[in-house]
Amino acid sequence: MDKIDITDSRIENYIHSLYPRVHEVFYEMEKRAEETDIKIVGPLVGRFLSQICLLQKPQSVFEMGSGFGYSALWFSLFLKAGAAVTCTDHLEENGEAAREYFTRAGQIRKLRFIRGDALDILENSDCKFDMIFNDIDKEDYPRVIGLAREKLNSGGILITDNVLWGGRVLRGGGSESTEGVLEFNEILFSDPGFFSTVIPLRDGVALSVKV
Repeated sequence: MDKIDITDSRIENYIHSLYPRVHEVFYEMEKRAEETDIKIVGPLVGRFLSQICLLQKPQSVFEMGSGFGYSALWFSLFLKAGAAVTCTDHLEENGEAAREYFTRAGQIRKLRFIRGDALDILENSDCKFDMIFNDIDKEDYPRVIGLAREKLNSGGILITDNVLWGGRVLRGGGSESTEGVLEFNEILFSDPGFFSTVIPLRDGVALSVKV
């Protein structure tokens, strides 16, 4: 089975045409991602992340797999003073890039960047968070659920990208990444500790509230 477009590209283009322009730094980040073939959530999901922050008003956001900070910057737009998004990535160069983009967007006070493995960093953190964004290697997705349940405050939100995995979830496996997404979805939706919904936006976004 070939990769499936979850949403018709013409519909996505129409939706995108409705949205007002945001800070120019986002367009630079999108160009960087395209030129380097780094996967980012894109502006449609990015705006969705901003709106969740506007509704939820979190004081603390933890990102699992931040790259150079694209999705984190969307989160930061509606974080109040004193709130922060903690980014994680293996590469220090991504941390440097994130700090530069956040500075130019006027959001640097809301950024905390930690180099290393997101699962290890979250597991060893003494903090609890209002929101966790999961975008790590897909084969590691199943490990996120129990850890997120432990590290989220009551009523906190786990947001997971790529839960439809380009339609590859319909194949019933075939790679470690696809198996990871399938197992994650099955565990998540059978977990009484979360109330979850899949939003078929871009590559599928799961929104899970800790209950």
